[in-house]
Parts: sequence; C-alpha cells; structure tokens
Amino acid sequence: MADIVITEFMDEAAVADLAARRDTLYDPGLVDRPADLLAAARDCRALVVRNRTQVRGELLAAAQRLVVVGRLGVGLDNIDIDACAARGVVVRPATGANDVSVAEYVIASAMLLLRGAYRATPDVVAGLWPRNALMNGREISGKRLGLIGFGSIARETARRAGALGMSIVAHDPFVPTDAPIWGELGARPESLDALLAASDVVSLHVPLTDQTRSLLDAAAIARMARGAILINAARGGVVDEPALAEALRAGRIGGAALDVFDAEPLPAEKAAVFAGCPNLILTPHIAGLTEEANGRVSSLTAANVLHELDRAGA
Repeated sequence: MADIVITEFMDEAAVADLAARRDTLYDPGLVDRPADLLAAARDCRALVVRNRTQVRGELLAAAQRLVVVGRLGVGLDNIDIDACAARGVVVRPATGANDVSVAEYVIASAMLLLRGAYRATPDVVAGLWPRNALMNGREISGKRLGLIGFGSIARETARRAGALGMSIVAHDPFVPTDAPIWGELGARPESLDALLAASDVVSLHVPLTDQTRSLLDAAAIARMARGAILINAARGGVVDEPALAEALRAGRIGGAALDVFDAEPLPAEKAAVFAGCPNLILTPHIAGLTEEANGRVSSLTAANVLHELDRAGA
C-alpha cells in the first residue's frame, strides 16, 4: 500500500516529486469513493487533501499509521484538528501559497459588481444597446473596503485595494490595534458594526468556527450600507444565504459574489434560493485556484509532507 495517498487534485509536477521519494497513490476521484478511500488510508503515512475530504471520524480511525495531513489550501474545517493532535498527527496547510489568487478574485469581483457592465452581454449580443441603463456604474477608486478578518489574504487584498485608491478598514479581534501592520497597509481597525455601516465593499476573510457561523446573518446584512457589495471567498456558512438573497432582491445591498457555500457542491435545491437575485456572481470555490496558485500550493504541500515524514523517520 502507498505511503502517501492524495485524494483530490494536485499539480502533476508536485505529485512526481512525491512519487520520486515515496510510494504514492494519486487518485483525485478517491474522495468520491468512501470504501476505496478507507482502504487506501489504512496503511498510509500521509494524506494529501483539499477541502472535500473529511479527515475525521471513520477515515481518521482507519488511518492508524498516519503521520501527517497535507492540506492543499488553508482552510481546516474539514479536518478534525483536535483528534489529529491527540494522536500526534501533524496538519500542514499551504499557508500563503494562494493569497494572491484570492486577493485578485476579491478585487476583480468588487470592480465587476460596482460597475455592473458585465450584465450587458446578452443584450448586446441580441442587438440591443443598453447604454443609458449602464451609465451609473461606480468606480472602485474612492470607495471604502471593509475587511472582516485581517490575516494574510486580507492583507494582500488591502495592498491591491490601496493601490486602486480605496480606503481600508478591518475588523479582527486577534490583531492588536497597535500592531504595525495597520500603518504599513494604511488600514484602520474598526468594530464590526461600524465597518458594516460605512463600507462600500465588505469582504470576508475568516475561518468557519462556532463564532463565525452565520456571522453575516439577516441582522448584520441589514446593517450594511445601502448599495454595498458583499464578497465571500472565505468559507461557506459564514453568510446566511437566504438572508443575502432576500437583501439582493429587495435592493438593500448592491451586489454580492459568493465563491463558497454552506453545502458544497451546492445542491440544486439550495441554489434555487438565489433565483432572481440581481448583480450576483456565484463561483464553485475557485477563488484560490489559478494555474500559478495550484503550482505554489502543490509544491509547498509536497515539501511539507516530505519534511514531516523525514522528521518522523516514517
């Protein structure tokens, strides 16, 4: 059986690096075959996963020889961190490797939603000319960006936003108000309520925890500035999706981009809540997935896994 089991997509060059050093099973469809996944996990020393593989419960119990979990990304809500720690299993996310990709997604989404011009494509193709209807699009320059969470991805987003002429506020109780990073990025710490009330664009950058689940519920969305844009490329479950859809249809906020959802893949019955919502972008959890980011994430994860296996003498 393989020492390293890779259950989801990984860049082929990084797979080759692992295979050159250790017996490696690469099967990106393994996540969808639970029985085969359990069988493969029984003798492996390393599991390499993205966000869909649930490293907990039965899978974790089966992997009795497990030394390290390499996470192709940064979110850890699909991994039982406490159970891993209790068994001495090291969990290594690819911290920092997709920061640029997600930051660019946020900025691009904000510009699209503020301007609104992308909605003209079907009309122009049909021979219409909706120029007058699209004359009130908004520029990103001079707008205020509110970042909920001020970790590494939010900071990359702030750098790009500042270069485009945005002012920046952020709410993060884990970053001291006198930390040098605020001045370095020209950002200002703010309370959550004040941020929601005064930001033209609100972008989420928090993990999914008991404290952040439904953080943006109906009441919080109602506190957002009228016409504001909401972007969630962090974790599903942080935004109350039906409440957001209602706010969009009612015109209380100006638009939204969601890359993550409470249930993934998003079932048709849950996706139906967004029917008829204006100025909405929905993408299938790809903000951190670009050609460049895939290479960085995969390379870093391969290095992390090999390091932990060597360190453990496994």
